[in-house]
Amino acid sequence: MYQPKDIVTSIDQIYADMRRPYDSQVGKFIDHVDDIVRVWIENSTFLTMATVDKAGNMDVSPKGDPAGFVKVLDRKTLAIPDRPGNHRYDGFQNIFETGRVGLIFFVPHRTEVVRVNGSAVVIRDMDVREQCAIKGRVPDFAVIVTVEEAFYHCGKAVIRSRLWQADAHPKPDLPTYAEALIAHGELETDFDELTAHLRNNEENRLYDE
Repeated sequence: MYQPKDIVTSIDQIYADMRRPYDSQVGKFIDHVDDIVRVWIENSTFLTMATVDKAGNMDVSPKGDPAGFVKVLDRKTLAIPDRPGNHRYDGFQNIFETGRVGLIFFVPHRTEVVRVNGSAVVIRDMDVREQCAIKGRVPDFAVIVTVEEAFYHCGKAVIRSRLWQADAHPKPDLPTYAEALIAHGELETDFDELTAHLRNNEENRLYDE
């Protein structure tokens, strides 16, 4: 295993070699959802949700749906529907332990992102879940996020990655999801059967258990 040789241990060491942040980057944090943050969240089709347990173990989960899937309930509160997935509920378990959450919201064709940090709980409130229904499928749970920090983040990372420029990327020859599941889980499952099962999930069961 690789052993680091020159470990940086303080922010002062960082700033000794790097410039200090611009004033615009120091003062951009707000503690609520204003109209500028709201319109971004309401146009987001994809987010990542980071959670942490009491031992400090991290989990980052992708969440995606048509624009507007995250509901802005008020200036301090977001509702994120839980869609059928792998049924592991790693993020839920972390929320039960620490109640902390960090979000990054992406909007197609925009290079910037919006970041939100705060506290979270898992709810079953039907009035909220019904707002999140798609194709008549009401989610079983939703994550309620109480916003403590909200801010826009510059687009350099997305620009460098050419995230929205599909024609700039060669199509990679990567292991399939089925191959990874069989290898990592040491499964004896038939490859073709598992591939067909996963394809059916993606094509026909996006909002079903």
